[in-house]
Amino acid sequence: MSVDFQNSETRLNLMRAFAGESQARNRYTFAAGLARRQGMYVLEQVFTFTAGQEQAHAKVFYDQLESLCGQTVKVDGTYPVDLFPDLLRQLRAAQHNEYQEWEHDYAGFAKVAKEEGFPQVYRLFSEIARVERIHGDRFGAFAQLLEKEQLFVSDVSMRWMCLHCGHIVEGSAAPAACPVCKHPQGYFIRLELSPWLPAGA
Repeated sequence: MSVDFQNSETRLNLMRAFAGESQARNRYTFAAGLARRQGMYVLEQVFTFTAGQEQAHAKVFYDQLESLCGQTVKVDGTYPVDLFPDLLRQLRAAQHNEYQEWEHDYAGFAKVAKEEGFPQVYRLFSEIARVERIHGDRFGAFAQLLEKEQLFVSDVSMRWMCLHCGHIVEGSAAPAACPVCKHPQGYFIRLELSPWLPAGA
């Protein structure tokens, strides 16, 4: 079945996705601010890093609406209010929302796009859904470490990287302060969780 884009459900789903990604970016930016105020720079960076990717997703979806330039598209939608005062609940809410996009929202949007004859949009929803799963996994991993009080300690010796200066130390815990730049423990990340891990490190 081929549907005219102007009258398609796909155009509405693209706008819903644009709105959702835009809101996710802001929610994660707000959560990053909470992490910063609580001295958890590593979690600030997790939220900020993910917020940047959500902005990239928003642009991808928005660009697909170019043929509607100058029009106003009315859509309905449901969006979460995640004004939790603690970082663990922020991480768990973010994990839930990312899995919702992956398993439900974008899977459904992809199916509609395919049925309406928009293979490019089908591919974008499918590919970005996979990224949202990675986002959910990332938030879940950090939530689990926070829950177990293992964000800065480990049962085994491992390497920790200071996100301020890049210094790497080895031990069963991140130091209370970086021995090089003196930034506090909240700046340390398990090296294995760093998204910028160099090959062979």
